[in-house]
Amino acid sequence: MSHEVSIPRTSLPTPRPMPMRRSGRTARRAVKPRCPTIPRNRAEPVLSQTKPMVRTRTAELGPDQIATAPLWRAAQALRLVTLLYAVGQQIASVSHYHNQRLSWVLIALMAMWSGISALLLSQWHFPELARRLRVWVVLGDHLVVAALMASTRLVADYGWFHGHQTLPTTLWSANAVISAGILLGPVGGMCSGLLIASVALTVRDQWGQDVWTDATVPVLVSVGLALGLAANTARRAQDQLQRAMRITAAAEERERLSREVHDGVLQVLSYIKRRGSEIGGDTNELAQRAGEQEVALRTLISEQGPRPDSGAAEVDLRPLLTAHATPTVFVSIPGDPVLVGRWVAGELAAAVANALSNVALHAGPDAKAYVLLEDTGDELIVSVRDDGVGIAPGRLAEAAAEGRLGVSRSIVGRLAALGGTAELLSEADEFGTEWEFRVPRA
Repeated sequence: MSHEVSIPRTSLPTPRPMPMRRSGRTARRAVKPRCPTIPRNRAEPVLSQTKPMVRTRTAELGPDQIATAPLWRAAQALRLVTLLYAVGQQIASVSHYHNQRLSWVLIALMAMWSGISALLLSQWHFPELARRLRVWVVLGDHLVVAALMASTRLVADYGWFHGHQTLPTTLWSANAVISAGILLGPVGGMCSGLLIASVALTVRDQWGQDVWTDATVPVLVSVGLALGLAANTARRAQDQLQRAMRITAAAEERERLSREVHDGVLQVLSYIKRRGSEIGGDTNELAQRAGEQEVALRTLISEQGPRPDSGAAEVDLRPLLTAHATPTVFVSIPGDPVLVGRWVAGELAAAVANALSNVALHAGPDAKAYVLLEDTGDELIVSVRDDGVGIAPGRLAEAAAEGRLGVSRSIVGRLAALGGTAELLSEADEFGTEWEFRVPRA
C-alpha cells in the first residue's frame, strides 16, 4: 500500500502589510519590510558539508596491539625510571672502576638505546608496523643488555664485579624481560628472565653456591611471568570487548532491518491477506500464503537476542516435528525423547518445515509427505520424502544461479550451520523427492 504525503515547500514567511495610520491630513503609506539579503562580500551559507574521513591510529592497530598498548607505554615509562637509577648507580660506583671514561661511554650508549627503544616499542609513530617492529626491538634489547653486562669486565676488576651488580644494573636489565613477557606471554617472559639472569651470573662468575642465595634469577623470572600473564589477560579482555561490540552491532542492524521489513514487506503481506480474503475465490489461497509468510516473518524479526548456545536448554525434538502432521503429512518418531539443544531443535524443525513447504508448493495437489526421525546416538537423521512429481535434474543448481536461494540457504545453509549435512537423495521426474538431514550429536 502506498500513501502519498504532501510535503510543503520551505520558503520565507510572507510578511503581513503594516496598517496605514492617518495623522491629521497626511497619511503615510505602509512600508513593506524588505527580505534579508546576503551581502555581496559574504559567501552563501553552506547547507551541508562532508567532513573528510580521518584515519586514526587506533583503527590501524590490530586487537593484540590495542590490548597491550597501555602495557607497552607503561613499560617504557619504567624504562626511563630505571635509566635514572642506573645513572645514579654509575655515579656512586664510578670511583671503583679502573676505566672510568669507558664506563661513561657505555652509560651514554645505554641512555641512547633507552630512548630509541622506548619510542619504537610505544609505537607512537609506526602503529602499522607494531608487531614486526617490536619483535626486532625486543631481540635487540636482549643483545644490548647482554653486551652491556659483558662490558662490566672491561671497566672493573674481578673483586668488584664478582660481588656487585653489572654495569647496566639488574633493574635496567629487567626491561628486556618485561618486553618479552608482553610480546610473547608468560612462557616467553620466563625464558627471557632465565636468559638475562644466566648472562648476569656468567659475567659475575657466580655459578655455584651463590646461585641459590642471589635474587637475580627469581626476580627476573617472576617479572617475565607476571607481565606475560598481564598481557594475556589484556588480550582476552579485548577479545571479549570486541565480541560484545559485534553482538551489539548485529543487534542494532537487526533492529534496523526489522523496522524496514515492518514498514514495507509486512504491510504489503497484510494488505494482500486482507484483500485476498475480501475478494474470495481463487485468491483465498494467495491470502492464506501471505498470512503464513506474514506470521513467519514477524516471528523471525521478533527474535532480537543472540543465537543461543547449541548445548543450552535441551528440548525434545519430537513435538516440533509432529506439529507438522496433517492429513497429507505423516510423521514417524521414536518412542523415547530426543533431547537436543534448543537452537539445534529450532533450526532442524525449520529445515523440515521448509522442505514440507516445497512439497506443498511444487509436488502437486495430491502429493503426500513422510517425515522420519532417527536417533542413532552419534547423530540425528531426519528424512523428508514425498510421492509428488519430483525435481528435474539440475533444477536446484539452476535456481541458485538465478538467485533463488531458498533451498541453499533455508535447508542446506541451516544444516551446515549445525555442523551437519542436507542431501537430496532423489532428483528425477515423477519419482518424488527425498531429503536426508544429518546432524552430529557432538
